[in-house]
Amino acid sequence: MDTATPAEQALARWHAVVETRDPAGLPGLIAEDAVFRSPAVHTPQVGRDTVVGYLTAAFTVLGPELTYEREWLGEDSAVLQFRTEVGGLDVSGIDMITWDADGQIVDFTVMVRPAKALQAVIEHMGAELLRMLEAAGR
Repeated sequence: MDTATPAEQALARWHAVVETRDPAGLPGLIAEDAVFRSPAVHTPQVGRDTVVGYLTAAFTVLGPELTYEREWLGEDSAVLQFRTEVGGLDVSGIDMITWDADGQIVDFTVMVRPAKALQAVIEHMGAELLRMLEAAGR
């Protein structure tokens, strides 16, 4: 019998997709009206396709070096502290994730430090998002 809470189950699904770095698993995790809040973009990004796009780019940019070091789990949310390397710079940050009653992500907020690392993430994410748009013929 599975005694995991809904938040623990949702977090386990997130970790499984992150572990594989396979963006094909993302759409099933993201609610249709989800919101992504990036440290690189002033306005919240809304909608499943948009959130999947940002997270797909993040898998590429933050890459195989991304590791979660600590996590705090709430009833419908989690804060995950991560570390990675981008452009030769050590990057640390947090992902704040909120799920709905169905276990789908409705809000995903990223915070990154230090400022120099954030600038590297912004540059690399911008380039990857542009590459993705061009590959999609947009």
